[in-house]
Amino acid sequence: EDVDIPSRRVLITGATGLLGRAVFKEFNENNWNAVGCGYRRAQPRFEQINLLDSIAVHDIIHDFQPHVIVHCAAERRPDVVESQPDAASQLNVAASGNLAKEAAGVGAFLIYISTDYVFDGTSPPYKESDVPNPLNLYGKTKLEGEKAVLENNEGAAVLRIPVLYGEVERLEESAVTVMFDKVQFSNKSANMDHWQQRFPTNVKDVAAVCRQLAEKRMLDPSVKGTFHWSGNEQMTKYEMACAIADAFNLPSSHLRPITDCPVVGALRPRNAQLDCSKLEMLGIGQRTPFRAGIKESLWPFLVDKRWRQTVFH
Repeated sequence: EDVDIPSRRVLITGATGLLGRAVFKEFNENNWNAVGCGYRRAQPRFEQINLLDSIAVHDIIHDFQPHVIVHCAAERRPDVVESQPDAASQLNVAASGNLAKEAAGVGAFLIYISTDYVFDGTSPPYKESDVPNPLNLYGKTKLEGEKAVLENNEGAAVLRIPVLYGEVERLEESAVTVMFDKVQFSNKSANMDHWQQRFPTNVKDVAAVCRQLAEKRMLDPSVKGTFHWSGNEQMTKYEMACAIADAFNLPSSHLRPITDCPVVGALRPRNAQLDCSKLEMLGIGQRTPFRAGIKESLWPFLVDKRWRQTVFH
């Protein structure tokens, strides 16, 4: 029998990643015909595309003719970008510019996912019009990616977001969830950064913002340019770890706040808080309270299974 395929088409890059999975699910569950592409983890669920292969990118876009492309694929680990600058620049800049050009060729609305790390963190909160000044190479490649996208496609949108968490396949997938083991193993003390101010943001909320932005754009061609979205709870990693412990009734006395500026790894901005009022004024947005979102994300990784019975009852 005929399956009713929705007429609105969206292509999602990086659909195998933490954010991409949430974006795919959000569009798929809201009457969009969603196609996801990935690279290493693509099959069998998603199309396998190397975004550095311009012919393959051209072909999938021309075959599928998407109305919207959400570009989630990126090298987003600052320390990896520092150690592999050329590969990171290829993916974050060159591939993004090419994708923007191909999107323009079929009249697709491109949403390029960027980062709060384009700012130096000295004078928050940051509006879209504030001058970026990235401190690390990751922030620089994402800012160059923004420019490449907007130069190749004047109708595109840039969506800057902060640190993400959500339903992870492995704890290492998010800089927030990766702390869970340190929280759970309370028999040894753990140093936690209490210097950098973060705004942990649920990937489900970013996915909803992408869909709302896409749907707004289908009705109004003036929806383009740069936008910010972020959770609104300000927390250091130490405070997130304590909130995680609290959410699962675990002890937190073994967690040690470190208030000095970190000396290892890529430089991080102290506080790159994003002002989200531009999207809010368009009636776009969704925010999951951190404790609720983190509990939903982490309970499958609880070591003490007895808690699984009590956490939700």
